[in-house]
Parts: sequence; C-alpha cells; structure tokens
Amino acid sequence: MLHILEIVLPVFLVTGAGYVAVRSSAFTETQANALMRFAQGFAIPCFLFAGIARIDLGTAFQPELLVSYYGASTTVFLLGIFGARAIFRRRPGESVAIGFSTLFANSVLLGLPIVGQAYGEPSLVPALAIVALHAPFCYLLGIATMEFARSDSRVFGATVRAIVRAMFSNSLTIAIALGFVVNVAGVTLPNFLQTSLDLMVSAALPVALFALGGILVRYRLKQNAGETALICGLKLVVHPCLAYFLSTAVFDLSEDFTRAAVVTAAMAPGVNGYIFADMYGRARNTAASAVLAGTAASILSVSIWLAVL
Repeated sequence: MLHILEIVLPVFLVTGAGYVAVRSSAFTETQANALMRFAQGFAIPCFLFAGIARIDLGTAFQPELLVSYYGASTTVFLLGIFGARAIFRRRPGESVAIGFSTLFANSVLLGLPIVGQAYGEPSLVPALAIVALHAPFCYLLGIATMEFARSDSRVFGATVRAIVRAMFSNSLTIAIALGFVVNVAGVTLPNFLQTSLDLMVSAALPVALFALGGILVRYRLKQNAGETALICGLKLVVHPCLAYFLSTAVFDLSEDFTRAAVVTAAMAPGVNGYIFADMYGRARNTAASAVLAGTAASILSVSIWLAVL
C-alpha cells in the first residue's frame, strides 16, 4: 500500500498545492487561469505532439485497446443519460450534459502523470493512443447526442459544423494531428528544435497539475448531490470495471495495455464536462460539482485500481 501511495500522492499533492495556493490567496485565480492557458495551449500540446511523433503507431493503436476503453466510456455515457432521465427526471438536454460528465475523463492532466508514475514509458504508449482520440471521440458523441436530443437543436448542417469546430479548433487536437504527420512521414526534428520541445514537455505535467488545483477552487459542491454521486459512481467505478472486463475477459490485452485502459478509465471527470454543460447551458451545477467531488474521490479509486492491477 505504501508503494501505491508513493505513486498517487505526488500527483495529487501537486494538484492540492495549487488548490491551497489559490484558496489561501497566495496565488490568484487569474494567475492559475494563466498557468492553465499556458499548459493547455502550449506545454501539453508539445507533450502530446512529442509523444505521438515518437511512438510506434502500429503497436499503440490496437483496435482491441480502443474498443476496451471507448466501449466502456460509451456505455457509462448512455447509463448516465438513462439515470438522469429515469431517476432524477431531468430533461433530455440536461441528461446528455450529465452523461457527458461520465464520458470525458481527466485523461491528460491526471491520467498520463499517474500512468507514467506507476508503470513507466511502456504503459504510456497505449495511454497516448487513448488520449489521441479522446477529445474527438467524446465531443463527436456528446455534441451529436445533444444536438439531436435538445428541443432547441440546430439543423443537421449546423450540427455537423459544430461537431467539426469542437473537434478540430483546439490546440490539443492540432498537436496530436501534427504528431501523426511527423510520425508517418518519418521526419526527424533538428537538435535545437528537439531540445526546445523537450524543455516545454518537461514543464507540461507539473504546471498543468498545479494549475488544475488552482482552478478547482471555483467549483463548489452545491445541490444535486444524488446526480453528482451518479456521475462519480459511473466514472470512477463502472467505467474502469467495464474497461477491465473488456481488456481481460474479452480481448486478453497485454499487461501494459490493460493497465493503460483501466487506469485512464478510473480518472476523475474532466473539466471539459463542465465546459460542455456551460456551452449548452444545461446542468452546470451538477457538472461543476462532479469535477470537484470526482477529483477528490479519484485518489481512492485510482489507489484501488493500482492495487488490483
């Protein structure tokens, strides 16, 4: 157990340091926002670009791995919508927003650091394969479902444009796409450019974790405790259980691939869950509460899964 805590605690302590710094006014929320903009707009794209550019695509992108993770995530997304409708009597658009919070994991800010800390580079390869498709897949599924479910939905052409914009207008997706291009083309970066890239990569995860803690201060555990519990239960318990079942009982994935799929699935709901809810003006409080509660609860869920694996 001590070994597991040595893996998990550094990641959450850096996040907690950011939270305490902003909460105590030693660091302002504006400064935390600026750090997160740097991390998400520059440092993490460099990290993802470098990772995708270097990995063996044929080894990393195994269909069985992607089905194990995304089959499980799609299932909890549908269960989240059903639970919000059947148990809490939410309207269709609100139910989709709640389902999206179970779908979008914090795979980059928490998932990659924990997988790397626990298992090293061999498990980072399949984890990067999951992350590469995460935003495009989740936004495609979430936006398409929302646009067809809500009463004020757009016409089909506008829906398609909204999906494409959400998928390909952010720096993370662009960096991943460029990484694929460099990898497939076999381009070797000049030494001075590679060194500069490595400097950005070294800053990516610690800065992002500290900034994540800082921006979590803005979220509150408000009303809708039952819905928040539904999201956290599906995301932190059901999702990794399904990913584990598919990885081992259905596809018999290798140890590294199973670890990457399950540990990534065990991550807390990502901040994008709140961004999605805010974009549509649906279930904002529930999505915000799920980000905060899920991040805290994931300390336990991740530790349990590390012990299981």
